[in-house]
Amino acid sequence: MAAGAGGAPGTPPPLTPPVRVLIAKPGLDGHDRGAKIVARALRDAGMEVIYTGIRQTPETIAEAALQEDVEVVGLSIHSGAHLDLFPRIMDALRQRGMGDVVVFAGGIIPEPDLGAVRALGISAVFGPGAGLDEIVAAVREAVEARRTGSS
Repeated sequence: MAAGAGGAPGTPPPLTPPVRVLIAKPGLDGHDRGAKIVARALRDAGMEVIYTGIRQTPETIAEAALQEDVEVVGLSIHSGAHLDLFPRIMDALRQRGMGDVVVFAGGIIPEPDLGAVRALGISAVFGPGAGLDEIVAAVREAVEARRTGSS
């Protein structure tokens, strides 16, 4: 395979049209290094990435997703408030007619909470040490499934 835009040799080319991704840090969590690293990896894989910054409310995340016309929302959380914030974010997305966007999460989410998080409609959860290639591939596969209607 040819190299994707900004990607290494052997990486698939970017999807057309490019995937638009919103990366957000909900709640009072101020640790954003991982979110920025993931944002850069997605950008380097040919995706258009919008980073909202830290301390976002569920409503501002959903509104930004709507205004930016994204296909993917990535949520990064380290505060332990995921079971409070994620349902509110998913509800806010649905209220704006965006219940079909791909949502993934990363950060510190305890193993016992993973089932509840996935039951909300969050397609993937990445913990500490997840590889960037794994995250990019998961986002790409979820978007391809969404675009073909096979999700």
